[in-house]
Amino acid sequence: MIVVVGVSHRTAPLEVREALAVPRERMAEVLARLRGEARLAEAMILSTCNRVEVYGRAVEGDPVDSIAGFFASFHGKAPAELEPFLYRISGDAAVRHAFRVAASLDSMVLGEPQILGQVKDAYQLAEEAASLGGGLNALRNRSLAAAKRARRETAIGHNAVSVSYVAVELARKIFGSLRERNVLIVGAGKMSELAAKHLVRNGARATVLGGRTFLRAEELAAALGGRAVPFEGLRGELAKADIVISGTSASGLVIHREDVEAARQGRQRPLFLIDIAVPRDIEAAVRKLDGVFLYDLDDLKSVAEANLRERQKEATAAEAIVEDEVLDFLSWEKTLDVTPLITALRHRAEAIRREELARARKRLGPLSPEQEAALEAATSAIVNKLLHAPTTQLKELAKNGHPAGAMEMVRKLLGL
Repeated sequence: MIVVVGVSHRTAPLEVREALAVPRERMAEVLARLRGEARLAEAMILSTCNRVEVYGRAVEGDPVDSIAGFFASFHGKAPAELEPFLYRISGDAAVRHAFRVAASLDSMVLGEPQILGQVKDAYQLAEEAASLGGGLNALRNRSLAAAKRARRETAIGHNAVSVSYVAVELARKIFGSLRERNVLIVGAGKMSELAAKHLVRNGARATVLGGRTFLRAEELAAALGGRAVPFEGLRGELAKADIVISGTSASGLVIHREDVEAARQGRQRPLFLIDIAVPRDIEAAVRKLDGVFLYDLDDLKSVAEANLRERQKEATAAEAIVEDEVLDFLSWEKTLDVTPLITALRHRAEAIRREELARARKRLGPLSPEQEAALEAATSAIVNKLLHAPTTQLKELAKNGHPAGAMEMVRKLLGL
């Protein structure tokens, strides 16, 4: 039985998730200790900024309490301290949870693409630590395939839903390709940096306008592969810019209408201004200028919220795809109950076939290679045809949830 024990953005604040995070460089050590203390045959740990979860299969019994105890002891916490934040999921519900996490249906940002890579990486680390077996490996393959199918067949990953991504998508709508476009960053805040990084990844060139802390502007410019210039160069840089991201902590306006008018002199290409400062940096009157597009934080949030509503519509279709894949996996998983019985049946049948062949050869005497091959083929075909029906029925019995004692009765009937 597959189990999941953990915390996520839904159950625990950031400080709790941070306290339980497992560093990548310690993953092999932690997995080995976890398997020993919680008596797990297999284990995988998914540790991201939004969740820390243990996926496991036990040697025997239900290990969820042992895993919860490990969480506390490993991180030096009292069990009662973590209890309000932990969830424990077993069996079919754990499988369903694993599929939904991989498909980003349980993410803080619905449809975000990063979780798929994070899940894949977590399984890879578990495999390298030799803590992945047949059960979790099958869960990996089927859940990742389901997640890819959901993204391929629905638009759950379409439409930007974060402010920084919205800025990039709006810029792309205005300019088409962002390659070789000039981005001017006014103010080196976190949100400005994030939006600028997205633009640079799409081929834009960055310039950072320095203010009171020019050193910070130089550091950000270096991180973006661009250049830093003093604030006095504002008008000159506005004239060169295609996209402006302004997010200073100034108490008043930083970019006035006359600044933008001066920058527009003699140019034909549009100018896209993104004001993510509170209070706002850019004078609202610039919206009236020809060829100028101004979006403030409320505009960006409105677009993001509308896009999120579109993703939520797509989530219904994605949930249906994932549920279909979950039921298929659970059906396959149930057949594993009878695999040892089917294997034993085939081994018994093969042993009988070989015994009877040996007796027949003694009676028949030397045979030609062609006769030997014909005898092998005929007896193998008889065994396969005889075993086909019971094998199929055993798998169906397992899928439908066989009654207690049914497998033992079958063993006795087959003499196994």
